[in-house]
Amino acid sequence: DIPPQAAKTGALGSPEIIEALISRAGKFDFALIIDPVMISKHGSLLLDDDGCKLMKKELLPFGYLVTPNIPEARVLSERDIFDQKSLERAARSISLLGVKNVLIKSGHLPEETVDTLWHNGSPHLLPGEHFETENTHGTGCVFSAAITAQISRGTKLTIAVHRAKKFIAQAIRTNPELGQGYGPVNMLVEPELD
Repeated sequence: DIPPQAAKTGALGSPEIIEALISRAGKFDFALIIDPVMISKHGSLLLDDDGCKLMKKELLPFGYLVTPNIPEARVLSERDIFDQKSLERAARSISLLGVKNVLIKSGHLPEETVDTLWHNGSPHLLPGEHFETENTHGTGCVFSAAITAQISRGTKLTIAVHRAKKFIAQAIRTNPELGQGYGPVNMLVEPELD
């Protein structure tokens, strides 16, 4: 008796799972945020070619927002991304696939920390702080989940993305420094709502 106000995808893993989602997505009466989880920040493939094609051509048109990292945005847009202008062109190209809004996370650019939200036909730039840490495991998933949580509360998209960006920055800044490899961000940080 409490219908969802928004939902997000994560690692779908196979064409069969994507097909199952596509078969139901047309009936969703809530915002679907698609975190493509196709290529990791370290370049590992997380979805095969068939799954990537299916996501691009058939799932994205059901999306309210897609949140690719740079490697995923390169695959979805079929464009090279090397600076802010090329990132904006890629975001526009992805929007032409049918998804209403596109947020490309810029963490893979060497000196840029400006995420780009393509919304209502134009780019909205979201500058941020660069952190020298290896403890960023889950950053993209937590960021898209924070956006989804804001959307489910009825928050306007641009404000939702801005708040989620502040949240993920604080989650990275206060990471618990666990383990010897790429540790997680701090998902227990208190969100700032402006």
